[in-house]
Amino acid sequence: MTAGAIVIDPDRAYRKRLAAGDPDGTKPLGGLIDRLQSAGLLVRARPAPSALEIRGLAFDSRLVEPGSLFVAVPGEHVDGHAFIGQAAERGAIAAVVERPLDSALPQLVVRRSLEALAVAAAWWYEDPSARLGIVGITGTDGKTSTARLTASVLDAGGWQTGIVSTIGGRIGGMDEAQPSHATTPQAPELQRALRAMHAAGDQSAVVETTSHGLAQGRVNGVRYDLAAFTNLSHEHLDFHGTFEAYLAAKRSLFERLAVDERNPAKAVPGWPRTGIVNIDDPAAGAFVDATRHAGARVLTYGRGRSADLRLVGVDDDGRRLRLTWDGPSGRQAAALQLAGSFNAYNALAAAAVGVAVDLDEAAVIAGLEALSHVPGRMQRVDLGQPFGVVIDYAHSPNALMVVLDELDPVARARGGSLIAVFGSAGERDADKRPMMGRIAAERCRLVIATNEDPRNEDAMTILDAIAEGAEAAGAVRGETVLLIEDRRQAIRRAFRAARPGDVVLLAGKGHENTMLMANGRALPWDERAAAVEALRELGHAA
Repeated sequence: MTAGAIVIDPDRAYRKRLAAGDPDGTKPLGGLIDRLQSAGLLVRARPAPSALEIRGLAFDSRLVEPGSLFVAVPGEHVDGHAFIGQAAERGAIAAVVERPLDSALPQLVVRRSLEALAVAAAWWYEDPSARLGIVGITGTDGKTSTARLTASVLDAGGWQTGIVSTIGGRIGGMDEAQPSHATTPQAPELQRALRAMHAAGDQSAVVETTSHGLAQGRVNGVRYDLAAFTNLSHEHLDFHGTFEAYLAAKRSLFERLAVDERNPAKAVPGWPRTGIVNIDDPAAGAFVDATRHAGARVLTYGRGRSADLRLVGVDDDGRRLRLTWDGPSGRQAAALQLAGSFNAYNALAAAAVGVAVDLDEAAVIAGLEALSHVPGRMQRVDLGQPFGVVIDYAHSPNALMVVLDELDPVARARGGSLIAVFGSAGERDADKRPMMGRIAAERCRLVIATNEDPRNEDAMTILDAIAEGAEAAGAVRGETVLLIEDRRQAIRRAFRAARPGDVVLLAGKGHENTMLMANGRALPWDERAAAVEALRELGHAA
């Protein structure tokens, strides 16, 4: 398989491997009760159900099977406590709840059911992360590319590696795309995948670890060995409330490197607890301090003179990225198949993982050079048209700025300018919308705001906020900033407006294969296919 490829397997072999993570038989509930008590989560059990034999675990009542333990979790739109009756009807034999409910089911009353769900998942799936080398990748941007590069480095160094990522999972060398748009899945899905990786012969796993996953406790019970920080900028403040809370959530990954009763020492040889930090980021100090406080090793990367892996040269010709760095073993160089100079930082983070687990430098370089692409990241679409088309997942202000700044000299060298097509997710951070509009208008000849997972929010309200930011930067609505709700039509309009030498950026959807609409509808979506279709309508063909 080509490094970085995502394969939707028609025989569902990936699903079979995932199912290998399902435990056989039953487990006495008393083991979970002990864990909840140790974690300080259990308030009381009514009646005492320690002897009950559990056959499964579910936090969605529709997925309950006979013998299951149902965990009632308060959700964004619905509260799982309202469905305990449905869970009982489907065969649940006990429930985890935050408050006593009027039900005949035995109930474990806990302080926070989301955290209890993570404890229950680790218990049910028998702590698979204890038998794998675990790398957590966190940061606002670059997590997916860093995760793919890291897995490629570990594979080259002889560690067969699974992946939990925005663009999908990898189990036993087999990939499948991620339909839910959740980078860090809920705890049962995550623990099941880790157990399946071990069953499939994986020796390590790279887990993209988001601020949501950390703050909500989804990763509680995952025993991290290495944590890598990419960067920090404005994102998800609708959830965290403040930038400080957002930073604290990210930093907590590094705090989890401490060896204690919740994260005990592991028997994975050659994987010392290590925090890997982008020393050039303004927030670097918080992550270095957290690593040291945890008693773990610190490895830094970046351009700064103090960096353990110091970037000393970058050459990006639009097709290959050549970088040079000074590391613990002296000067190293690699020629990546990825474009975009920002990938130099992602590559150094992956190289630092190799250093942390003592891989041979030749293996590190081979791993970096083996990755052919990252789906939906700086992905070019070329059907012979006289303008460039690039698909990228950029969906934060900083990511959009970085990508546009990468593409601007490419367009200028061809005598053209930039056109950006993007949106902003509904029911998510609203503050970033005008920021992204302003960033795009400052850099682009034309900005087209369009749908990007509007969910239950009014689509035009989202687009109007983007347009307001663009207007603040001098764009004129109806002329240099357009609002086109239908993303397919927005792409067509951008291509019709493109002049020879221009570069059109399609941002925000990247690899995703659905568009999330109102009432939970997920419409099929393929950004590249939509771009190809629009180009062919204009008469272009590969």
